[in-house]
Amino acid sequence: MASNPVPPDAGARSSPGMILERLARGATRAARITHTEHLPPRIGRHADWPEQIRPEVIAAIRSAGIDRPWAHQARTSEHALRGESVVVATGTASGKSLAYLAPVLSALLDGSEAPNGRGATALYLAPTKALAADQRRAVRELAAPLGSAVRPAVYDGDTPVEEREWVRQYGNYVLTNPDMLHRGILPAHARWSSFLRALRYVVIDECHSYRGVFGSHVAQVVRRLRRVCARYGSEPVFLLASATAAEPAQAATRLTGLPVVEITEDASPRGELAFALWEPPLTELHGEQGAPVRRTATAETADLLTDLAVQGVRTVAFVRSRRGAELIALIAQERLAEVDRSLPGRVAAYRGGYLPEERRALERALHSGDLLGLAATTALELGVDVSGLDAVIIAGYPGTRASLWQQAGRAGRSGQGALAVLVARDDPLDTYLVHHPEALFDQPVESTVLDPDNPYVLAPHLCAAASELPLTESDFALFGTAAAGLMPQLEAANLLRRRARAWHWTRRERAVDRTDIRGQGGSPVQVVEEGTGRLLGTVDAAAAHTTVHDGAVHLHQGRTYLVRHLDLADNVALVEEAHPPYSTTARDTTTIAILETDTEVPWGDGRLCFGSVEVTNQVVSFLRRKLITGEVLGETKLDLPPRTLRTRAVWWTVTEDQLDAARVNPEQLGGALHAAEHASIGMLPLFATCDRWDIGGVSVPLHPDTLLPTVFVYDGHPGGAGFAERAFHTAADWLTATRDAIASCECEAGCPSCIQSPKCGNGNDPLHKRGAIRLLGELLRGVPRKDTA
Repeated sequence: MASNPVPPDAGARSSPGMILERLARGATRAARITHTEHLPPRIGRHADWPEQIRPEVIAAIRSAGIDRPWAHQARTSEHALRGESVVVATGTASGKSLAYLAPVLSALLDGSEAPNGRGATALYLAPTKALAADQRRAVRELAAPLGSAVRPAVYDGDTPVEEREWVRQYGNYVLTNPDMLHRGILPAHARWSSFLRALRYVVIDECHSYRGVFGSHVAQVVRRLRRVCARYGSEPVFLLASATAAEPAQAATRLTGLPVVEITEDASPRGELAFALWEPPLTELHGEQGAPVRRTATAETADLLTDLAVQGVRTVAFVRSRRGAELIALIAQERLAEVDRSLPGRVAAYRGGYLPEERRALERALHSGDLLGLAATTALELGVDVSGLDAVIIAGYPGTRASLWQQAGRAGRSGQGALAVLVARDDPLDTYLVHHPEALFDQPVESTVLDPDNPYVLAPHLCAAASELPLTESDFALFGTAAAGLMPQLEAANLLRRRARAWHWTRRERAVDRTDIRGQGGSPVQVVEEGTGRLLGTVDAAAAHTTVHDGAVHLHQGRTYLVRHLDLADNVALVEEAHPPYSTTARDTTTIAILETDTEVPWGDGRLCFGSVEVTNQVVSFLRRKLITGEVLGETKLDLPPRTLRTRAVWWTVTEDQLDAARVNPEQLGGALHAAEHASIGMLPLFATCDRWDIGGVSVPLHPDTLLPTVFVYDGHPGGAGFAERAFHTAADWLTATRDAIASCECEAGCPSCIQSPKCGNGNDPLHKRGAIRLLGELLRGVPRKDTA
């Protein structure tokens, strides 16, 4: 670590290459960089605003320092003004906001001159509260010359009750999120009637984030919005903004249910980007089953964040977990205190679960430059304007190439050069990527996967729609082909009742409360300090068993707490502040049963299948691990109830003949299957827009339903999220990459970089690395020449 602080603006004066060179000083540091990709600067291409954009709006844009739009901004506006829904999918900091704001502001200005009524309105949807608040600031600044014609207002769970009526009556550009639209606006649509009647545009920002179960829920919320708008005589145009994505129009059409035009050619300029792939070194420690242990991405990222802060380089470190963000900030603060006592206060953590006032204070500090370093979860990834950053550290592959570039693009947003560093975790996919840079830099980003027809998603939204306005058969086309088939089930469950030609909601409770659109499976668990009764924050219900069980270590705002008791009945975890020298990791057991096989493809004697399964999971214990090193200190049993999940899965079987050909004997079989399962779960995010925590797996030497050795990989959400289906259709490439990742790992018998899993319920035992390589090789020999899977 550097010994003398550099002046705070020194980082901004340094080129990305110089910053990276300082980080890599020393023989051991330099060896950790496996690849550096240099993306050259790009010259921008201008165009003219369409004639229909009001001159007052163009003047306001010019007063903000923008004389002419980039070509993709002008094209997006043209489609919007023609009444065509459009998605602009260009790089970070390419000006997507202005592309949709120009036509929106013009419409609002036109509406302000209407002789009767409130004029045109617009609705803005963001996946996070932080992004909505950030966009309101941007709109207020841009539209200031337009006076009261534009009245932006945030309407979300943080909006005080006394402000909400003003927003409903007078706000004409309402910024909210899908959760509030689902729970607050649509159920009370009568109170929003004048706003909805005048609704001209709906902006869906960062639409690539609506994937999996969450995206499927949002797709149905959007359909409910369109239905209610039609009731009031409006048919809004949808304007979507996305990070670079494959087939954005197709994904936007699935999200909205409408035909959408795509704009993908990025005409904005870009500064130089140096993108380094960084692999932490192996340590002298040994983990489960004696496997070598690599230094954690958390520890490595904390070191890099510290060094960059000392250099005066403004940096955001993106971390996959809330706990990781807290830990990185804490370590960096401690190390900075050794260098300069003024520096620890300039590094902080940012994550979901904070109270609103905490989030806002951190956002202001980041904007003002008071913070030099921030360890953040993806709560800060989605579009929050943090211009002026010099560097981004990404602690672990974020699951998709789209998200990787989204995070990397947070730096250099003012057009200056920037540094991005991907720090690999001890994980099969991360290890594969830092040694196969072509998989990151030479491949297109992924398609967004969502499934609005998932019956577990669709059914509660049909109930919500019926409670908003009685459902008729004419609505089925809007909600999808599966809607009609669900109606008898909803009637049988006494949720809906048919009267004359329409179905009505029959219960006293609110229909929208039957579903959590983020797929979290119930009310969040409140984390309460036992001695004071103070609410620290919340944890998603689905994560409570693994993160706030009795004895768990919980981090919040740099402070460490021990969970004294998890009360599942009242959804409360009681904690007390403590300073244990360890972290905790939950262990679980899983069994699986096949409910229905939809598709089966022969792979030689083996079979590749896709269908419905029932998974039973139970958290049974937790491990205590040393901080920084991850060394296991001990295991404690837990008594938590099992959870049952009906979902979708891909699975493959092998025969005795194939086992003989692969030279896998009965003693090796369980370990070979188990190793192949772990590695395939780790590699699937390269082919589907998921991460390993979205999916699960089970391997069985003799499964009772197939009567053969079988490996399952399933979606970790009720009804499925589309990930297993994507795995089925890309199985040949997916399992080939899995075999190659295991074979290329430098370890002898298996490690976390290839076949060990951090969430294995069996303590990564048994595992057989070489058996897995031979077994996958034999299976892949049976792939049909024209793979119909």
